[in-house]
Amino acid sequence: MSNARNAAPLSAAIAAATALLLAPALWNRFPLLEYDTGGYLARWFEGYLVPSRSTTYGLFLAAGWPLDFWPIVVLQAAAAVWIIGLTLRLHGFKPTPAGLFASVAVLAALTALPWLASELLTDSFAGLGVLALHALVFHGDRIGRGERIALLLFTAFAVSTHSATYAVVLALALLALPISLVWPQRVPRFGAGRAVAALGLGAALLVGANAAVAGKIAWTPGGYGLAFARMLQDGIVTRYLDDHCPDPTLRLCPYRNALPRDADAFLWDDSVFNKLGRFAGLDAEMRRIVLESLRDYPGMQIEAALTDTAKQLGAVATGYGVLTTIAHTYGIIERYTPSVVPAMRAARQQHDEIGFRVVNAIDVPAAWLATALLPLIAIYGFYNADFSALGGLATTLTLALLANAAFCAVISHYQDRYGSRLVWIAVFVGWLTAWRAAALTRKRMPALTRESASTA
Repeated sequence: MSNARNAAPLSAAIAAATALLLAPALWNRFPLLEYDTGGYLARWFEGYLVPSRSTTYGLFLAAGWPLDFWPIVVLQAAAAVWIIGLTLRLHGFKPTPAGLFASVAVLAALTALPWLASELLTDSFAGLGVLALHALVFHGDRIGRGERIALLLFTAFAVSTHSATYAVVLALALLALPISLVWPQRVPRFGAGRAVAALGLGAALLVGANAAVAGKIAWTPGGYGLAFARMLQDGIVTRYLDDHCPDPTLRLCPYRNALPRDADAFLWDDSVFNKLGRFAGLDAEMRRIVLESLRDYPGMQIEAALTDTAKQLGAVATGYGVLTTIAHTYGIIERYTPSVVPAMRAARQQHDEIGFRVVNAIDVPAAWLATALLPLIAIYGFYNADFSALGGLATTLTLALLANAAFCAVISHYQDRYGSRLVWIAVFVGWLTAWRAAALTRKRMPALTRESASTA
């Protein structure tokens, strides 16, 4: 009876926290759509691979189609509540219903998390995947076997949904492995092994899904096209074409003065890219230009990489790509899942009722402040036992933010979407640090009061 009484408030808090993260979708009356949503959804129906569109997430989306995709956002929000609650428990915070709901409420008020959870896109799994990996590596022995397996499976699925998420977790694992060999008291060896297992399983999930969809063993394509667009934005492609044109083997030479200097405009607007056959038509040429530019202009590449990485760290605004003018996604939904069209058309997003100006007046300063404090929390935790575990978490998340910024800015190009989907974890650590500091202050207050009285 006592367990039932204790479980009821916790269940209510979990339900309320999940609903809070679903608030944007509930207000919208339909899960939020993004420019890339259609590309993921189409994978099962079209049966071939396209650049940067994970088939594992595409199959996940297709499974939620019969119920207007609501199961997708509910599962995304519930996964966020689970990982947040697990993080609280593993770092010594009392797993009370009030504490769980308060933590989710803080993140809902100050970060992009509710928008990510409410959106039909892979982005909610970026930050959750990093938190799950940290729990597996550093606290796996404190988790029950069933939950540890669930966490391993979740991490594997998270990394399979986007190449950038896979790259960030891979970078963290590559750092963890050698440290675990020489400094196991900091990085448990079994924990590093779990990270490798999650990455291996994630790769198997993605390759298996690609085989199921397209009938071939392959990784998600698209690296050279995205890198080309980034180099175009940085002026490197223009330099290359100026140095090599005219050249009858380069189809871009006649258009070199008409190329947009914006990566998104080149890839997704009605540009020369469309005229020359998009990825299929230009893949070999883009690959050649990318590789030869890396060889011929190392100074420009290094300068651009450092500049773009720094810009990516600051690009954290919420709502990138959540637009009304997303014709490609509308077309995919109308073609392959027509039963959801009435609900989609009735949503507020499709009537241009969503704006992020007020949201970003809060989210962006909170993200910048939390990012600046994150390495300080990591250093402080190294010297203060009360904050040791949080310092370790802050270290992991600092490295994750740096890896994410470097990978996204260099392989693709910097944009707010890549920053906002991960930076909320920095705000989460800031909240936990403030909570711990307040708890320690309350604990020490009686002793300080007695000391002051005796001195007087």
